[in-house]
Amino acid sequence: MTVATTYSSAAIGVDAPLVSVEATIASGLPKVLIVGMPAMAVKESKDRVESAIRSLGVEFPRARVTVNLAPADLPKTSGRYDLAIAIAILAAREQVPPESVSKFVMLGELALTGELRSVEGVLPAALNYRQGSKQAGLKMIVPAVNGAEAALSQSADIMVASNLADVVAHLKGDMQLPAAQAGVVEMPAAHSKRLSDVRGQAYAKHALSIAAAGGHNLLMIGPPGTGKTMLASRLPCILPDLTLAESLEVASLASVSSQKFNHANWGQRPFRSPHHSASAVAMVGGSTPPKPGEISLAHHGVLFLDELPEFSRHVLEVLREPLESGEIWISRASHQVRFPARFQLVAAMNPCPCGYFNDPAHDCDCSLTQVQRYRNKISGPLLDRIDLHVEVPALKPGALAQIPIDESDNDIALKVEAARARMLARQGCLNVTLEGDSLHQHCKLNEQDQAFLESAVHQLGISARGYFKILKVARTLADLKGEVDITTREVTEALTFRRLDRNKSSW
Repeated sequence: MTVATTYSSAAIGVDAPLVSVEATIASGLPKVLIVGMPAMAVKESKDRVESAIRSLGVEFPRARVTVNLAPADLPKTSGRYDLAIAIAILAAREQVPPESVSKFVMLGELALTGELRSVEGVLPAALNYRQGSKQAGLKMIVPAVNGAEAALSQSADIMVASNLADVVAHLKGDMQLPAAQAGVVEMPAAHSKRLSDVRGQAYAKHALSIAAAGGHNLLMIGPPGTGKTMLASRLPCILPDLTLAESLEVASLASVSSQKFNHANWGQRPFRSPHHSASAVAMVGGSTPPKPGEISLAHHGVLFLDELPEFSRHVLEVLREPLESGEIWISRASHQVRFPARFQLVAAMNPCPCGYFNDPAHDCDCSLTQVQRYRNKISGPLLDRIDLHVEVPALKPGALAQIPIDESDNDIALKVEAARARMLARQGCLNVTLEGDSLHQHCKLNEQDQAFLESAVHQLGISARGYFKILKVARTLADLKGEVDITTREVTEALTFRRLDRNKSSW
């Protein structure tokens, strides 16, 4: 009895652990048995594999065929194992050399005709191959339609195939499969949306540049039509380009998501703006098997929540932990899946249900009870995690044409990039992630400023978390100015961005 072994790769979140695919043929009633915690899509692969093998002109074994996917306690989903299962069965029957198949990691779903179809999560599998499987002397075969995605891992010895027949010919030595080639990946195009498109709102633009420099979360409050959504959509144009490592993380998350990887988005910071009817699962991820949600698809980018109070309270509350940790764990009965979620939250809201509370140009029809109920939809703990609270007031229509254009986007982007360079050189991370000893070391105040800040925090009832966020924003303000130390001016200005802590009855 011959036991043939080849390899494939699982999809567990953005991880891609190696899976051994073993096949043996024994006497008994004709039957294909797949073991090793396979999902229904994997169990159904026996019919796809049988038809694909018959398309080669090879008779499928009329015996008991057992396929083992190891490790047995690792969940296996989707049709990504079809190619490896087919090759293992052919090797067990010695239609291909058994010793050759043990040198490959194979991914691909088979059509009934033997054609190879695309699968999700090829980029994470290719990255895992580069880190471990390649060192073990294995080579990798992926569907031709996934070749450009796999090539982004910059791993050699990744080959592509269009059908099962080509893979069999390669294993027999009759032909050589081509190497995966990266597609034409253009540099990110210039942003069509520019911050300079927004006329006026200098204070909000300044807050946007602070958020961009330090990675801070931002909440804009103002009546309808004041430019809150426009401002939020312009944040990516002043953010630095993604690094190669960040681009691979973003692309890996897209690869395992329902939307799949799109080469046109390579190297671009994500900007996600889910509708306020989105569920908690859509926001943080879930389903079976677990898929990344909006917060993970916004990893290294921006998550924009317009009309913040209109979101379900439960949906907003599930954001609290990822805002602090930068990741989300999806728990299932058999396993846990981790998705990174280091996103920048930008939110916008009206001051009341009608939108015109304290607006001198419009009458507000809301009672104080309605206004308070509207504001209470956003919990204190969530507001506490938002660094910058910014008012975006209405502008007089006649004054819009007379407002001069502010700094160009390029000037602001250069200041943001320079500030981030100072942060990374000094502490190795953005100010928003400072904590512990590093925070105390780099956000140190003199005695006078320390006493002033502690007095303000006490009078305004600001929490300990809010206190540290004020320090981080002050540090970012100093970095934007190129200053080594935080001064009284930065501390005072940082306090002005805690609007919701200062006077909740007037915002």
